[in-house]
Amino acid sequence: MPRHIPAFDNQNKPIVDDSTNMLERSFFNRVVLKQGEEFHHEIPGYETCITLCDGTCDIQVKDETFLSVGERKYLFDGKPDSVYVPLNQSATITCKSETAEIFIAGGRAEKEYTAFRITPEEVDKVQYGSDDTKTHRKIYHILGQKQNGKVDKLLVSELFTVGAGGWSGFPPHKHHVDRLPDETNHEEIYHYKFHPSHGFAAQFAYVEEDDFGPVYHVKDGSTFLLDNSYHPVVTAPGFTMYYFTILVGKAQRPLVQYFEPAHKDQLKTIPGIMDMVAKFK
Repeated sequence: MPRHIPAFDNQNKPIVDDSTNMLERSFFNRVVLKQGEEFHHEIPGYETCITLCDGTCDIQVKDETFLSVGERKYLFDGKPDSVYVPLNQSATITCKSETAEIFIAGGRAEKEYTAFRITPEEVDKVQYGSDDTKTHRKIYHILGQKQNGKVDKLLVSELFTVGAGGWSGFPPHKHHVDRLPDETNHEEIYHYKFHPSHGFAAQFAYVEEDDFGPVYHVKDGSTFLLDNSYHPVVTAPGFTMYYFTILVGKAQRPLVQYFEPAHKDQLKTIPGIMDMVAKFK
């Protein structure tokens, strides 16, 4: 079943790891640093992606240092800047700006690749939906289709609702069973931010198509864990919703979403949505 972790001061300790006792192969940490502070990052058995939410850091992986990672001063102003850390390799993050907020996404992996940077210019942007359908959304693929062959099982994206409120994850879909060509088994983590920060959203999560499953009140700093549910979300009018998305495949990296049959016809009404679906494969 899904799990909502309300916002809290995690003191740079993992929010989701092996001790969470729900997701078997996913990791998430939020790290906040001041100028000159360092954070050492190492998770045996995992490949990871370090994304600058805001601020600027130097990131060292083995003998390679990626200088001045992070261009945006505010999350809702600009594209992300990130570094991929391969399986069983460590990284040292050094804050260069006054402060920095860093998101670390991870997934269990079997193959070891090479560290690389994903600059804002290299981020793959997809924008779809419309104000009329209340589905206007922008996605920045950090570890997406462009990184096929360079990453094992990890997909990482930033998603924004565009405009005054709206739906995301719609039509409702799930991805918890490997049964190609219809669906793949991918665990997922969302970490939410809002602009303005006192915004909120309703996160749905239900297993069966006729189920009246729980609805969660998510706010700035909430983290949501998904393993087997349909999971649309709607934000309140007047707020832009962001969520940092981590997807970890069990048998493969490309994601295949299974749309709830009762609402699948909505795919025809949302401009550009099939481009969004294709970018996760």
